Order: sequence, then C-alpha cells, then structure tokens
Amino acid sequence: MTALVNKYKKPITALAFVLIAMGFAAGAFNHADIKNILLIFATIFAGVPIVMKAYQAIRMNVFSIELLVTIAVIGALFIGEYTESSIVTFLFLFGDYLEARTLEKTRSSLKELVDMAPQEATVLRDGNRVTIPVEDVTAGDIVVIRSGGKVPVDGKIVSGQASLNEAAVTGESVPSSKKEKDLVFSGTIVDHGYIEILAEKVGDDTTFAKIIELVEEAQENKSKTEKFLNRFAGFYTPAVIVLSILVYLFSRDLHLAITFLVIACPGALVIGAPVSNVAGIGNGAKKGVLVKGGEVMDKFSKVDTIVFDKTGTLTKGKPEVTDIKSFSHYQENELLKLVAQAEMISEHHLGQTIVQEAKARNLSLNHEPKEGKVIKGNGIIARIDGRKIVVGNRKLIKGENILLSKEIESYALERERLGNTAIFAAVDGLIAGVFSIADEIRDDAVEALAEMRRNGIKKMVMLTGDNRHTAEIVAGTLGLDGFHAELLPGDKVRYIHQLKAAGHIVAMAGDGINDAPAIATADIGLAMGEGGTDISMETADVVLMADKLMQLSHAYSLSKATIRNMKQNTFFAVFTVFVLLLGVLNGSVHLASGMFIHEASVLLVILNGMRLIKFNQKNTVNVGKYKEQMPTSSIHEV
Repeated sequence: MTALVNKYKKPITALAFVLIAMGFAAGAFNHADIKNILLIFATIFAGVPIVMKAYQAIRMNVFSIELLVTIAVIGALFIGEYTESSIVTFLFLFGDYLEARTLEKTRSSLKELVDMAPQEATVLRDGNRVTIPVEDVTAGDIVVIRSGGKVPVDGKIVSGQASLNEAAVTGESVPSSKKEKDLVFSGTIVDHGYIEILAEKVGDDTTFAKIIELVEEAQENKSKTEKFLNRFAGFYTPAVIVLSILVYLFSRDLHLAITFLVIACPGALVIGAPVSNVAGIGNGAKKGVLVKGGEVMDKFSKVDTIVFDKTGTLTKGKPEVTDIKSFSHYQENELLKLVAQAEMISEHHLGQTIVQEAKARNLSLNHEPKEGKVIKGNGIIARIDGRKIVVGNRKLIKGENILLSKEIESYALERERLGNTAIFAAVDGLIAGVFSIADEIRDDAVEALAEMRRNGIKKMVMLTGDNRHTAEIVAGTLGLDGFHAELLPGDKVRYIHQLKAAGHIVAMAGDGINDAPAIATADIGLAMGEGGTDISMETADVVLMADKLMQLSHAYSLSKATIRNMKQNTFFAVFTVFVLLLGVLNGSVHLASGMFIHEASVLLVILNGMRLIKFNQKNTVNVGKYKEQMPTSSIHEV
C-alpha cells in the first residue's frame, strides 16, 4: 500500500491542486457547500501519503514532521478550517516533490559518474572480436577500444596508442597520451586512437567502481552537525507538541495552537546540513577529489597544519638517474645491471627508477634475486649470482659495517647539494658505486601552497626519508616552515603525534603506500596517487585522483565552503522558525501562509546548498609576489 501511494504521489499532488482550484471556483459562485466538499476531498487525497509516513515513523518510535502536520490537519478539519487543511496538505506534498527534485540535482555528480560507467566491452576470444556485457569480462582478457569508446576495465596497454580523456577518474580535463605498457582505468574515454589492453582489474575491483562506491558511502556518511540535528529533531518534535498544548491551554484558541504546531516544523533545519554535505562531496568527486564523508569534511575544514612527504607529493614522483659513479672495477652499465636486478624486489620510487634506467639502456634483467630483503626506509639487501648486494642510504651502509671513504662521502655530499639523492651500492662488503637520482618539484606546488596559506593553513612541514641537503633545497624553494630529513616511516608517525599533542589539527599528504602509517595517524590523511592505489583509497580520508597539489588546495577550500554553507543553512532555518512563531503568536501569520513560508524556507536552504555543486576555488593570490615574500631564510630542519 505504501509503495503504491509513493508511486502515485505526483498524480495525487496534482489532483489535490485541481480539487482546491475547483473549490475556490465554486466559492466564487457562492456554492459554499460544494467548495467545502471539494476542499475536504483535497485534504483527504493529499493527506493520505502524509498520514502513512507519520504512522510508519511512530512504529519506529520516531516523532516526524509528518506527525505534526497530521495532527494539525485533523485539528483544522475538526474546527471547520477546510481551506487551510487542504492548502497545508497540498503545500506539504508539493514541497516534498520539489525537495526530491532539488536533492536529486545535488547528487548529479554521482549520477554523472554512474552514467559514465561502460556497459559493454569488445574482447578477443579465439581470435575473434566479441562484444559482451562488461560484467562478463574476466582478468586476462584482451580488450579492444577504438576512438570514442569507453575503457571498461583497469589494465595495461599491450598494443596501440591513444589519447584518453581521464576526467571521470582524475577530474583532469586535458587528454592524456597513452602508449604500450601504460596503465589505463575503467571509465576513461579514448578521444582518438586504438588500443588493446590486458584486463587486470574487472567489475567491482576497478578504480572507477571504487570511486562510485566511495562517493555513495561518503554522501551517506553524516557530519557531526547532521548527527546533532537528527538527535535534536528527535527531542524537538515532541517538545513542539507539548508547547502547542500549552499554547491552547493558555489561549483557549485551538486554531492558534494548530498553527503553532505546523509552523514549528523543523523541515529546513533537518534538511540544511545533509544537502550541503551531499553537494560538497559531489563537487569534489567531479573534480577528482574523494572526501570520505561529512565528518571528514568537517574535520578537514579545521586543519591548521599540513605535513607533506617529498617524493611523489611535493615533487613529481618521476625521478631520473642523473649520474652513476663507479668506485670499483665495475663498468657503469655492468654496475647498473647488477643493482637493477637487486632492486627488482623493491616497490620504492628510487629503486624502480634504477630498474627503469636499466631497461631504457636495453640491459637484460634476467630474473629477481632468489634471496632478498627490503629494509623499509633504508634500502635492500639481496644476493645475485652468489654476491651480496647492499643498495640504500648511509644508515643501511653503516648498519652493514661497510666503510665509506672520504672520497666517496665527499662525492655523495656534492651530488646532494646539487639536489640529488645519493644511493650507495656495495658488493660483497665494499662500496662499488653511487647512483645520483633527482626529482622535479611539481609545477603547481608554489601556487597550491600559497592558496592553502591564504585559506587558513598556518604551518607547512615536510617529512622525508631523503637526505638533508635535497630536503633543504625543496623546503627553501617552496617556502615551507620547516623540514625533517632521513626519516623512517615510524619517525614520521612520531612527529605527527608530537604535532597533535601540541594542539595542532594535522593533515598528512603522502603517496598512500610508504606513508600509510603517517596518513592513518594524522587527523586527516591525504593520499596523492594518480588512478588511486588500493591502499590510498583504504587508508586516506581524502584521495586526490589526478596527483595535483591544486586538487589538495581545492579540497581544503571546498571543506571550508561546505561547513560555512552548512552553518548558513542552520542559521537561516532557526531564524525562519523563530520569526514565524513570533508571527503566529501576534496573529500576523496564519496556517496556510505560514506553511507556504515554511516550505519556501526549505527550498531556499536546498538551493543554497546546491551552490556548492558549482563551487570553484578562486585563485586570487599573486603567486609571483608571494614567492618573492617566501620566508626562505627561516627554513630549518625541525
């Protein structure tokens, strides 16, 4: 029965309006009895959905707005106020319809994401191209995508090249060129070109599917304000009923008590916070920023300190080998091949950079070492062809009791002062060479950090496992408040604990892999990772899909705008109810007019929340001027 009534709610609303119009027409021709009958029928038709929702709420021990309206309408019928009973029920249903439509628009970003999900895929089966539903694609299939086609799975290109629009995943509108061995993600679109990809993640495991799931969960995740208002409404509604009874007892005016009952409905108060939350999270999703719920949005808006990892966060995360210096009988390529084979067991940026350099020089890397150990934050120890290979930083080398001569130490320091990371390679207990690796600062780093300072971030600190000289160059260039170098993951966690103990609200931005412990420790964890690694999506509170610092700046501005919008809605709702109740008590606001104003306030609150869908951070900072004023002289190791 309930489902049937909900299905026909719009026709019921339209019928109530027609009956009310006919009733007023009959009244204009002095047919009072016909007018009353028509208005009573309008009240009954429009009142049925309201009464049913009130009944369902009572069964769940909830005092809902519908209950207040039901009591008021019954009272209006009892005292013969048919005009007001019919208009109140119609306005309530009509307002409910408009609220549903506008709330649907606030979820438009999620709907757009869902609509972008591919439905079919063309795969190679037994040498033939077959089009199948996307849910039938299995890992290991070769999927074919032509110009204009949507990528249905996550995978690696095995043939062809193309320009891909990745806006659905990263929020980045500029197409990205992809070639053989590059990763592509479900939901992206081939602008032009032809590619064949090896399916690695399918169905609900794809990045795009996880984005949709995260946004859905986030929009249902309530903020502290929402939770408080829901608890408040649970006490407020029965309190209004009690106050209405007191109004009647003091005034002996049933009409006044009924009007008080309806006007005091907390509709705008209850809807104001959720609509801001949903719209804010939707805005972020559209721009490649995944904020995991209203509570995260609330806490993020209060952050005053941001801690950055260096590699892959403040820098591009695409380091290159700039120099290989041999201090042994090994030739450069011979040493590179040996170290690259050892580094094949490492997932660290620097280790993979050495492997890529070897591949770029077409050196044959036969196999991973059978014996190997990753020393987290320091390097690796492996055995290749019976030789013990140690590759890493000074801590690892000294920990293995390997001697660093003055000549080697002097060379390494010189490279570090030039902004390189020095990686030491030892074979059978003797230093064989030093690898110099450098990474560029992100193009948008200065602008993004300037914008975040303008929006309220008071302290910016860099924590890195890299050497002190390289860290100092990066921190000085970006005007950070301080840095700490040569840290292990556990050291970063301890430093964040210290900041929190000092009263700071701390956000930690990292790549979501090596920095997972620090990201989890901070008040707000921010993961930078193009395409969104599994661990970044699980650990972080905010995931930046396009790997851009301006997205971080936008997310921070958005959190502040969302909470500000939520407060505006709450204030407006409380103010409207207060003014209306004063109007009721002094006789200037009546039942029908009060209900109209009440519904209008609900819609205004929703429309105000919907402004967040279009929110776009305004870059009003003069970045050049700001850079000149950066306190580079105050940069220090903290």
